[in-house]
Amino acid sequence: MKTTVEIPNEELKQLIAFTGAKTKKEAINAAIKSYNKQQRLLALSKKLGTFENFIDANELDQMRAE
Repeated sequence: MKTTVEIPNEELKQLIAFTGAKTKKEAINAAIKSYNKQQRLLALSKKLGTFENFIDANELDQMRAE
């Protein structure tokens, strides 16, 4: 889909540098994909909640040793 937007020049330059993109389009697509992934993970974490009895790394090592 073609869209016309005004993106601050300095922000776009930084985005290109951070993503290593060769084109503006590639950089913007990478940013959109990254943002969407972040939002999906956030939504998933809200659905899963927290674990009260979750084991830590030491407990996991002990279980593996047994």
